[in-house]
Amino acid sequence: MKKIGMLIALCLWMFQVQAELKLPRVFADHMVLQRGQEIPVWGTADPRQRVIVSFQGKEYRVRADKAGAWELKMDALPKGGPYTLSVSTPKESLAYENVMMGDVWLLGGQSNMEWALKNTNNGEDSIKVANYPNIRLFEVGRNMSLQPLDDVAEAKWSICTPASVENFSAIGYYFARRMQVDLDVPIGLLDINWGGTVSEAWTSAEALASHEDFSQRIATNQAEGPSDFSDPEVRRPNNWPTSLYYGMLEPVIPFAIKGALWYQGESNAGRAYQYREIFPLMIQDWRQQWGQGDFPFIWVQLANFKQPKENPEDSDWAELREAQSMTLSLPNTAQAVIIDKGEADDIHPRDKWTVAERLALAAKKVAFGMDLVYSGPTFKSMEIQGDRIRVSFDHLGSGLWVKDKYGYVKGFAVAGDDKEFHWVKGYQDGNQVVLETGDIAQPVAVRYGWADNPDDVNLYNKEGLPANPFRTDDWEGITYGKK
Repeated sequence: MKKIGMLIALCLWMFQVQAELKLPRVFADHMVLQRGQEIPVWGTADPRQRVIVSFQGKEYRVRADKAGAWELKMDALPKGGPYTLSVSTPKESLAYENVMMGDVWLLGGQSNMEWALKNTNNGEDSIKVANYPNIRLFEVGRNMSLQPLDDVAEAKWSICTPASVENFSAIGYYFARRMQVDLDVPIGLLDINWGGTVSEAWTSAEALASHEDFSQRIATNQAEGPSDFSDPEVRRPNNWPTSLYYGMLEPVIPFAIKGALWYQGESNAGRAYQYREIFPLMIQDWRQQWGQGDFPFIWVQLANFKQPKENPEDSDWAELREAQSMTLSLPNTAQAVIIDKGEADDIHPRDKWTVAERLALAAKKVAFGMDLVYSGPTFKSMEIQGDRIRVSFDHLGSGLWVKDKYGYVKGFAVAGDDKEFHWVKGYQDGNQVVLETGDIAQPVAVRYGWADNPDDVNLYNKEGLPANPFRTDDWEGITYGKK
Protein backbone atom coordinates (compact mmCIF):
# COMPACT_ATOMS: atom_id res chain seq x y z
CA MET A 1 0.00 0.00 0.00
CA LYS A 2 2.85 2.34 0.81
CA LYS A 3 4.38 1.81 -2.66
CA ILE A 4 0.98 2.44 -4.29
CA GLY A 5 0.64 5.67 -2.33
CA MET A 6 4.11 6.79 -3.38
CA LEU A 7 3.31 5.97 -7.02
CA ILE A 8 0.10 8.01 -6.87
CA ALA A 9 1.96 10.93 -5.32
CA LEU A 10 4.64 10.70 -8.02
CA CYS A 11 2.01 10.69 -10.77
CA LEU A 12 0.29 13.70 -9.22
CA TRP A 13 3.60 15.54 -9.02
CA MET A 14 4.40 14.75 -12.66
CA PHE A 15 0.95 15.96 -13.67
CA GLN A 16 1.43 19.22 -11.81
CA VAL A 17 4.73 20.06 -13.50
CA GLN A 18 3.27 19.52 -16.97
CA ALA A 19 2.60 22.88 -18.59
CA GLU A 20 0.12 22.92 -21.46
CA LEU A 21 1.08 24.77 -24.60
CA LYS A 22 -0.15 28.28 -23.98
CA LEU A 23 0.46 31.81 -25.28
CA PRO A 24 -0.62 35.08 -23.62
CA ARG A 25 -4.05 36.44 -24.48
CA VAL A 26 -2.51 39.10 -26.70
CA PHE A 27 -2.02 36.28 -29.22
CA ALA A 28 -5.43 35.38 -30.61
CA ASP A 29 -7.59 35.20 -33.73
CA HIS A 30 -7.94 38.57 -35.53
CA MET A 31 -4.76 40.04 -34.05
CA VAL A 32 -2.43 42.44 -35.85
CA LEU A 33 1.32 41.76 -35.80
CA GLN A 34 3.73 44.62 -36.31
CA ARG A 35 5.04 44.87 -39.85
CA GLY A 36 8.63 45.70 -40.70
CA GLN A 37 10.31 44.53 -37.50
CA GLU A 38 11.11 41.30 -35.66
CA ILE A 39 8.09 39.80 -33.90
CA PRO A 40 8.51 38.30 -30.41
CA VAL A 41 6.36 35.24 -29.71
CA TRP A 42 6.36 33.64 -26.27
CA GLY A 43 4.47 31.32 -23.99
CA THR A 44 4.69 28.13 -21.94
CA ALA A 45 4.91 24.40 -22.71
CA ASP A 46 6.15 21.27 -20.99
CA PRO A 47 9.62 21.82 -19.50
CA ARG A 48 12.38 21.23 -22.06
CA GLN A 49 9.73 20.67 -24.73
CA ARG A 50 10.44 21.60 -28.35
CA VAL A 51 8.18 24.36 -29.69
CA ILE A 52 7.66 25.13 -33.38
CA VAL A 53 6.10 28.39 -34.57
CA SER A 54 4.99 28.43 -38.22
CA PHE A 55 4.13 31.61 -40.08
CA GLN A 56 4.14 32.53 -43.74
CA GLY A 57 5.93 29.40 -44.90
CA LYS A 58 8.73 29.55 -42.34
CA GLU A 59 9.29 27.55 -39.15
CA TYR A 60 10.92 28.90 -36.00
CA ARG A 61 12.10 26.46 -33.34
CA VAL A 62 12.88 26.89 -29.66
CA ARG A 63 13.03 24.67 -26.58
CA ALA A 64 11.18 25.57 -23.39
CA ASP A 65 13.33 26.06 -20.32
CA LYS A 66 13.10 23.98 -17.16
CA ALA A 67 10.17 26.07 -15.94
CA GLY A 68 8.34 25.66 -19.24
CA ALA A 69 8.84 29.21 -20.51
CA TRP A 70 9.91 29.90 -24.10
CA GLU A 71 10.35 32.86 -26.42
CA LEU A 72 11.52 33.41 -29.98
CA LYS A 73 11.50 36.12 -32.64
CA MET A 74 10.04 35.79 -36.11
CA ASP A 75 11.48 37.64 -39.08
CA ALA A 76 10.18 41.04 -40.12
CA LEU A 77 7.46 40.96 -42.77
CA PRO A 78 5.61 43.60 -44.81
CA LYS A 79 1.93 44.47 -44.44
CA GLY A 80 -0.53 41.82 -45.52
CA GLY A 81 -2.95 39.12 -44.50
CA PRO A 82 -5.07 37.42 -43.49
CA TYR A 83 -2.64 34.72 -42.37
CA THR A 84 -2.53 31.82 -39.91
CA LEU A 85 -0.01 31.60 -37.08
CA SER A 86 0.56 28.03 -35.87
CA VAL A 87 2.32 26.93 -32.68
CA SER A 88 2.97 23.29 -31.84
CA THR A 89 4.83 20.81 -29.67
CA PRO A 90 5.07 17.05 -30.25
CA LYS A 91 1.88 16.70 -28.18
CA GLU A 92 -0.18 19.85 -28.79
CA SER A 93 -0.91 22.51 -31.37
CA LEU A 94 -2.58 25.92 -31.59
CA ALA A 95 -3.63 27.97 -34.60
CA TYR A 96 -4.51 31.66 -34.73
CA GLU A 97 -6.59 32.67 -37.74
CA ASN A 98 -7.21 35.91 -39.61
CA VAL A 99 -3.90 37.44 -38.54
CA MET A 100 -2.90 40.70 -40.23
CA MET A 101 0.50 42.34 -40.64
CA GLY A 102 0.19 46.08 -40.01
CA ASP A 103 0.89 48.75 -37.41
CA VAL A 104 0.17 48.20 -33.73
CA TRP A 105 -0.39 51.19 -31.44
CA LEU A 106 -0.72 51.13 -27.67
CA LEU A 107 -3.43 53.36 -26.16
CA GLY A 108 -2.46 54.34 -22.62
CA GLY A 109 -3.58 56.77 -19.95
CA GLN A 110 -6.69 57.61 -17.99
CA SER A 111 -10.33 58.42 -18.69
CA ASN A 112 -9.94 60.69 -21.70
CA MET A 113 -8.14 57.92 -23.55
CA GLU A 114 -10.64 55.41 -22.22
CA TRP A 115 -13.63 57.57 -23.24
CA ALA A 116 -16.07 55.53 -25.32
CA LEU A 117 -16.94 56.43 -28.89
CA LYS A 118 -20.67 56.35 -28.12
CA ASN A 119 -20.27 59.24 -25.65
CA THR A 120 -18.53 61.69 -28.02
CA ASN A 121 -19.72 64.37 -30.41
CA ASN A 122 -21.38 62.64 -33.38
CA GLY A 123 -20.45 59.31 -31.83
CA GLU A 124 -23.64 57.54 -32.84
CA ASP A 125 -23.14 58.56 -36.47
CA SER A 126 -19.56 57.31 -36.36
CA ILE A 127 -20.65 53.98 -34.90
CA LYS A 128 -23.16 53.34 -37.67
CA VAL A 129 -20.45 53.31 -40.36
CA ALA A 130 -17.66 51.69 -38.31
CA ASN A 131 -17.19 48.61 -40.45
CA TYR A 132 -13.42 48.48 -40.86
CA PRO A 133 -12.19 44.87 -41.12
CA ASN A 134 -8.57 46.01 -41.22
CA ILE A 135 -8.84 47.78 -37.87
CA ARG A 136 -8.51 45.38 -34.95
CA LEU A 137 -9.24 46.15 -31.30
CA PHE A 138 -7.52 44.54 -28.31
CA GLU A 139 -9.04 45.42 -24.95
CA VAL A 140 -7.38 44.56 -21.64
CA GLY A 141 -9.63 44.18 -18.62
CA ARG A 142 -8.94 46.07 -15.42
CA ASN A 143 -6.56 44.39 -13.01
CA MET A 144 -4.00 45.31 -10.36
CA SER A 145 -0.88 43.62 -9.06
CA LEU A 146 2.34 44.56 -7.32
CA GLN A 147 4.14 41.54 -8.76
CA PRO A 148 4.70 40.35 -12.34
CA LEU A 149 1.92 38.20 -13.80
CA ASP A 150 2.07 35.58 -16.54
CA ASP A 151 -0.86 37.10 -18.39
CA VAL A 152 -3.56 39.73 -18.22
CA ALA A 153 -6.68 38.64 -16.38
CA GLU A 154 -9.05 39.40 -19.25
CA ALA A 155 -8.56 40.50 -22.85
CA LYS A 156 -9.78 39.91 -26.40
CA TRP A 157 -9.12 40.87 -30.03
CA SER A 158 -12.09 42.05 -32.12
CA ILE A 159 -12.63 43.17 -35.68
CA CYS A 160 -13.85 46.78 -35.82
CA THR A 161 -17.63 46.78 -36.28
CA PRO A 162 -20.38 49.03 -34.93
CA ALA A 163 -20.98 46.53 -32.13
CA SER A 164 -17.33 46.14 -31.11
CA VAL A 165 -16.36 49.81 -31.29
CA GLU A 166 -19.20 51.62 -29.54
CA ASN A 167 -17.61 51.19 -26.10
CA PHE A 168 -14.03 51.36 -27.38
CA SER A 169 -11.68 54.34 -27.03
CA ALA A 170 -12.97 57.13 -29.26
CA ILE A 171 -9.51 58.60 -29.70
CA GLY A 172 -8.14 55.19 -30.57
CA TYR A 173 -10.84 54.51 -33.15
CA TYR A 174 -10.59 57.90 -34.87
CA PHE A 175 -6.79 57.65 -34.90
CA ALA A 176 -6.89 54.15 -36.38
CA ARG A 177 -9.41 55.17 -39.02
CA ARG A 178 -7.23 58.07 -40.14
CA MET A 179 -4.02 56.02 -40.21
CA GLN A 180 -5.63 53.00 -41.88
CA VAL A 181 -7.17 55.08 -44.65
CA ASP A 182 -4.15 57.33 -45.25
CA LEU A 183 -1.46 54.63 -45.04
CA ASP A 184 -3.49 51.72 -46.43
CA VAL A 185 -2.24 49.40 -43.72
CA PRO A 186 -4.04 47.25 -41.10
CA ILE A 187 -4.09 48.87 -37.66
CA GLY A 188 -4.12 47.07 -34.31
CA LEU A 189 -4.94 48.97 -31.12
CA LEU A 190 -3.87 47.72 -27.68
CA ASP A 191 -6.35 49.45 -25.37
CA ILE A 192 -4.68 49.44 -21.94
CA ASN A 193 -5.92 52.34 -19.79
CA TRP A 194 -7.98 53.17 -16.72
CA GLY A 195 -9.74 56.39 -15.71
CA GLY A 196 -8.52 58.46 -12.77
CA THR A 197 -5.06 56.92 -12.63
CA VAL A 198 -1.60 58.41 -12.07
CA SER A 199 1.43 57.81 -14.25
CA GLU A 200 3.39 56.04 -11.50
CA ALA A 201 0.75 53.30 -11.42
CA TRP A 202 1.83 52.51 -14.99
CA THR A 203 5.57 52.43 -14.20
CA SER A 204 7.67 49.45 -13.13
CA ALA A 205 9.10 48.99 -9.64
CA GLU A 206 12.59 48.94 -11.11
CA ALA A 207 12.15 52.41 -12.58
CA LEU A 208 10.34 53.99 -9.62
CA ALA A 209 12.91 52.61 -7.18
CA SER A 210 15.44 54.89 -8.87
CA HIS A 211 13.42 58.02 -7.97
CA GLU A 212 13.82 59.42 -4.48
CA ASP A 213 10.12 60.26 -4.13
CA PHE A 214 9.09 56.64 -4.66
CA SER A 215 11.98 54.39 -3.66
CA GLN A 216 10.81 53.84 -0.08
CA ARG A 217 7.19 53.31 -1.14
CA ILE A 218 8.28 50.70 -3.67
CA ALA A 219 10.38 48.84 -1.11
CA THR A 220 7.45 48.85 1.34
CA ASN A 221 4.95 47.73 -1.30
CA GLN A 222 7.10 44.83 -2.39
CA ALA A 223 7.62 43.69 1.18
CA GLU A 224 4.20 44.39 2.68
CA GLY A 225 1.84 45.31 -0.15
CA PRO A 226 -1.51 43.57 -0.60
CA SER A 227 -1.83 40.52 -2.80
CA ASP A 228 -5.59 41.01 -3.11
CA PHE A 229 -6.61 44.46 -4.33
CA SER A 230 -10.30 43.61 -3.99
CA ASP A 231 -9.93 44.06 -0.23
CA PRO A 232 -12.07 47.13 0.67
CA GLU A 233 -9.39 48.18 3.16
CA VAL A 234 -7.04 48.95 0.24
CA ARG A 235 -7.67 52.59 -0.66
CA ARG A 236 -7.51 53.74 -4.31
CA PRO A 237 -5.78 50.53 -5.40
CA ASN A 238 -5.53 51.55 -9.06
CA ASN A 239 -3.31 54.47 -8.04
CA TRP A 240 -0.78 52.41 -6.14
CA PRO A 241 2.63 52.78 -7.81
CA THR A 242 3.29 49.90 -10.24
CA SER A 243 -0.16 48.32 -9.68
CA LEU A 244 -1.37 48.78 -13.26
CA TYR A 245 2.01 48.26 -14.85
CA TYR A 246 2.08 44.70 -13.50
CA GLY A 247 -1.67 44.12 -13.57
CA MET A 248 -2.38 45.26 -17.14
CA LEU A 249 0.69 46.33 -19.12
CA GLU A 250 3.69 44.17 -18.33
CA PRO A 251 2.03 40.87 -19.37
CA VAL A 252 1.67 42.28 -22.91
CA ILE A 253 5.36 43.23 -23.17
CA PRO A 254 7.22 42.59 -25.53
CA PHE A 255 4.39 42.27 -28.10
CA ALA A 256 5.76 44.23 -31.06
CA ILE A 257 4.32 47.74 -31.47
CA LYS A 258 4.80 50.70 -33.76
CA GLY A 259 4.43 53.19 -30.93
CA ALA A 260 2.35 54.46 -28.02
CA LEU A 261 -0.35 57.10 -27.68
CA TRP A 262 -0.86 58.55 -24.20
CA TYR A 263 -3.54 60.80 -22.70
CA GLN A 264 -3.01 61.30 -18.97
CA GLY A 265 -1.91 63.95 -16.50
CA GLU A 266 -5.10 65.19 -14.92
CA SER A 267 -4.51 63.00 -11.87
CA ASN A 268 -0.91 64.20 -11.52
CA ALA A 269 -1.66 67.92 -11.91
CA GLY A 270 -1.27 68.62 -8.20
CA ARG A 271 2.34 67.36 -8.47
CA ALA A 272 3.23 68.93 -11.81
CA TYR A 273 6.88 69.64 -10.95
CA GLN A 274 7.32 66.01 -9.99
CA TYR A 275 5.72 65.03 -13.31
CA ARG A 276 8.66 66.68 -15.06
CA GLU A 277 10.68 63.69 -13.84
CA ILE A 278 8.28 60.78 -13.50
CA PHE A 279 6.58 61.17 -16.89
CA PRO A 280 9.83 60.86 -18.87
CA LEU A 281 10.88 58.15 -16.41
CA MET A 282 7.79 56.16 -17.38
CA ILE A 283 8.47 56.59 -21.10
CA GLN A 284 12.09 55.50 -20.73
CA ASP A 285 10.97 52.58 -18.59
CA TRP A 286 8.53 51.34 -21.22
CA ARG A 287 11.15 51.63 -23.93
CA GLN A 288 13.67 49.69 -21.89
CA GLN A 289 11.19 46.97 -20.96
CA TRP A 290 10.00 46.55 -24.56
CA GLY A 291 13.50 46.31 -25.97
CA GLN A 292 12.48 48.05 -29.20
CA GLY A 293 14.67 51.10 -28.75
CA ASP A 294 13.15 54.58 -28.69
CA PHE A 295 9.80 53.71 -30.23
CA PRO A 296 7.48 56.66 -31.01
CA PHE A 297 5.69 58.01 -27.96
CA ILE A 298 3.04 60.68 -28.55
CA TRP A 299 0.79 62.23 -25.95
CA VAL A 300 -2.11 64.66 -25.63
CA GLN A 301 -1.42 67.84 -23.71
CA LEU A 302 -4.12 68.63 -21.15
CA ALA A 303 -7.11 70.54 -22.51
CA ASN A 304 -8.46 73.75 -21.02
CA PHE A 305 -10.72 73.00 -18.06
CA LYS A 306 -12.51 74.71 -15.13
CA GLN A 307 -13.96 78.20 -15.02
CA PRO A 308 -11.88 80.97 -16.65
CA LYS A 309 -10.26 83.42 -14.24
CA GLU A 310 -10.66 87.17 -14.54
CA ASN A 311 -7.00 87.90 -13.80
CA PRO A 312 -3.78 85.99 -14.51
CA GLU A 313 -3.09 83.44 -11.77
CA ASP A 314 -0.84 80.50 -11.08
CA SER A 315 -2.23 77.17 -12.28
CA ASP A 316 -1.40 73.54 -11.57
CA TRP A 317 -2.86 72.52 -14.93
CA ALA A 318 -0.62 75.04 -16.69
CA GLU A 319 2.37 73.62 -14.81
CA LEU A 320 1.40 70.09 -15.84
CA ARG A 321 1.20 71.19 -19.48
CA GLU A 322 4.65 72.69 -19.08
CA ALA A 323 5.95 69.38 -17.70
CA GLN A 324 4.48 67.61 -20.73
CA SER A 325 6.16 70.06 -23.11
CA MET A 326 9.48 69.63 -21.33
CA THR A 327 9.28 65.90 -21.97
CA LEU A 328 9.63 66.63 -25.69
CA SER A 329 13.37 66.62 -24.96
CA LEU A 330 13.17 62.82 -25.24
CA PRO A 331 13.78 61.46 -28.77
CA ASN A 332 10.91 60.35 -31.00
CA THR A 333 8.24 62.16 -29.01
CA ALA A 334 5.50 64.63 -29.89
CA GLN A 335 2.38 66.07 -28.31
CA ALA A 336 -1.04 67.04 -29.58
CA VAL A 337 -2.02 70.43 -28.18
CA ILE A 338 -5.77 70.78 -27.53
CA ILE A 339 -5.84 73.98 -25.48
CA ASP A 340 -8.74 75.09 -27.70
CA LYS A 341 -10.89 71.97 -27.35
CA GLY A 342 -11.64 71.70 -23.64
CA GLU A 343 -14.87 72.40 -21.77
CA ALA A 344 -15.05 74.48 -18.61
CA ASP A 345 -17.54 72.21 -16.83
CA ASP A 346 -16.38 68.83 -18.09
CA ILE A 347 -12.98 67.21 -17.65
CA HIS A 348 -13.89 64.97 -20.60
CA PRO A 349 -14.07 67.10 -23.77
CA ARG A 350 -16.45 65.43 -26.22
CA ASP A 351 -14.55 66.38 -29.38
CA LYS A 352 -12.27 63.34 -29.58
CA TRP A 353 -12.10 63.48 -33.38
CA THR A 354 -9.89 66.60 -33.37
CA VAL A 355 -7.66 65.06 -30.70
CA ALA A 356 -7.16 61.95 -32.82
CA GLU A 357 -6.51 63.99 -35.96
CA ARG A 358 -3.73 65.92 -34.23
CA LEU A 359 -2.27 62.70 -32.82
CA ALA A 360 -2.29 61.22 -36.32
CA LEU A 361 -0.36 64.20 -37.71
CA ALA A 362 2.27 63.75 -34.99
CA ALA A 363 2.42 60.00 -35.61
CA LYS A 364 2.98 60.49 -39.33
CA LYS A 365 5.90 62.78 -38.55
CA VAL A 366 7.53 60.92 -35.67
CA ALA A 367 6.84 57.32 -36.70
CA PHE A 368 7.08 57.66 -40.48
CA GLY A 369 9.15 60.79 -41.07
CA MET A 370 6.56 62.41 -43.32
CA ASP A 371 7.18 66.00 -44.40
CA LEU A 372 4.16 67.73 -42.91
CA VAL A 373 3.14 70.30 -40.32
CA TYR A 374 2.30 68.40 -37.14
CA SER A 375 2.66 71.06 -34.43
CA GLY A 376 1.28 74.49 -33.75
CA PRO A 377 3.57 77.46 -32.99
CA THR A 378 5.97 77.00 -30.08
CA PHE A 379 7.84 79.75 -28.26
CA LYS A 380 11.28 80.55 -29.67
CA SER A 381 12.43 83.90 -28.23
CA MET A 382 11.34 87.31 -27.06
CA GLU A 383 12.86 90.76 -27.44
CA ILE A 384 11.94 93.67 -25.17
CA GLN A 385 11.69 96.93 -27.14
CA GLY A 386 10.75 99.71 -24.72
CA ASP A 387 7.03 99.40 -24.05
CA ARG A 388 6.69 96.52 -26.49
CA ILE A 389 7.77 92.89 -26.52
CA ARG A 390 8.32 91.04 -29.78
CA VAL A 391 7.76 87.26 -29.57
CA SER A 392 9.06 84.77 -32.15
CA PHE A 393 7.99 81.19 -32.74
CA ASP A 394 9.05 77.85 -34.17
CA HIS A 395 6.70 75.45 -35.99
CA LEU A 396 5.13 78.26 -37.98
CA GLY A 397 3.94 76.01 -40.79
CA SER A 398 2.69 78.31 -43.54
CA GLY A 399 2.68 81.23 -41.12
CA LEU A 400 0.97 82.60 -38.03
CA TRP A 401 -2.78 82.95 -37.97
CA VAL A 402 -4.79 84.90 -35.40
CA LYS A 403 -8.30 83.53 -35.03
CA ASP A 404 -9.98 86.90 -34.55
CA LYS A 405 -11.79 88.98 -37.13
CA TYR A 406 -10.11 92.14 -35.84
CA GLY A 407 -6.67 90.56 -35.66
CA TYR A 408 -6.16 90.95 -31.91
CA VAL A 409 -3.98 88.34 -30.20
CA LYS A 410 -5.38 87.20 -26.86
CA GLY A 411 -4.17 85.10 -23.96
CA PHE A 412 -0.89 86.92 -23.25
CA ALA A 413 0.18 88.25 -19.83
CA VAL A 414 3.32 90.18 -18.89
CA ALA A 415 5.03 90.78 -15.53
CA GLY A 416 7.77 93.03 -14.26
CA ASP A 417 10.27 92.33 -11.49
CA ASP A 418 7.39 92.28 -8.99
CA LYS A 419 6.20 89.00 -10.59
CA GLU A 420 2.67 90.39 -10.90
CA PHE A 421 1.15 89.41 -14.25
CA HIS A 422 -1.26 91.59 -16.21
CA TRP A 423 -3.18 90.91 -19.41
CA VAL A 424 -1.72 92.79 -22.37
CA LYS A 425 -2.86 93.63 -25.87
CA GLY A 426 -1.13 91.99 -28.77
CA TYR A 427 -1.15 91.97 -32.53
CA GLN A 428 0.40 89.97 -35.32
CA ASP A 429 3.35 91.38 -37.21
CA GLY A 430 4.19 88.90 -39.93
CA ASN A 431 5.27 85.72 -38.17
CA GLN A 432 5.78 87.45 -34.83
CA VAL A 433 3.51 88.71 -32.09
CA VAL A 434 3.99 92.18 -30.67
CA LEU A 435 2.77 92.81 -27.12
CA GLU A 436 2.04 96.28 -25.75
CA THR A 437 3.19 96.39 -22.14
CA GLY A 438 1.60 99.74 -21.26
CA ASP A 439 2.19 100.77 -17.64
CA ILE A 440 4.17 97.66 -16.68
CA ALA A 441 7.52 98.97 -15.49
CA GLN A 442 10.54 97.03 -16.71
CA PRO A 443 8.71 94.00 -18.14
CA VAL A 444 10.71 90.77 -17.79
CA ALA A 445 8.39 87.81 -18.32
CA VAL A 446 5.71 86.68 -20.77
CA ARG A 447 3.10 83.97 -20.38
CA TYR A 448 0.64 82.65 -22.95
CA GLY A 449 -2.32 80.45 -22.19
CA TRP A 450 -1.08 80.08 -18.63
CA ALA A 451 -4.27 79.09 -16.82
CA ASP A 452 -6.49 76.13 -16.04
CA ASN A 453 -8.81 77.34 -18.77
CA PRO A 454 -7.31 80.03 -21.03
CA ASP A 455 -10.54 80.12 -23.00
CA ASP A 456 -9.60 83.13 -25.14
CA VAL A 457 -6.32 81.88 -26.66
CA ASN A 458 -6.48 82.41 -30.41
CA LEU A 459 -3.00 81.99 -31.87
CA TYR A 460 -2.52 79.26 -34.52
CA ASN A 461 -0.52 78.52 -37.58
CA LYS A 462 -2.29 78.59 -40.94
CA GLU A 463 -2.66 74.80 -40.79
CA GLY A 464 -5.08 75.36 -37.90
CA LEU A 465 -2.88 73.96 -35.11
CA PRO A 466 -2.96 75.98 -31.87
CA ALA A 467 0.08 77.57 -30.28
CA ASN A 468 1.53 75.70 -27.33
CA PRO A 469 0.99 77.48 -23.98
CA PHE A 470 4.28 78.71 -22.50
CA ARG A 471 6.04 80.99 -20.07
CA THR A 472 9.43 82.68 -20.30
CA ASP A 473 10.06 82.84 -16.53
CA ASP A 474 11.25 80.04 -14.28
CA TRP A 475 9.69 81.30 -11.05
CA GLU A 476 8.59 78.58 -8.64
CA GLY A 477 5.05 77.46 -9.31
CA ILE A 478 2.33 76.35 -6.92
CA THR A 479 3.16 72.65 -7.29
CA TYR A 480 6.87 73.08 -6.61
CA GLY A 481 8.04 70.58 -3.99
CA LYS A 482 4.74 68.69 -3.83
CA LYS A 483 5.07 64.90 -3.68
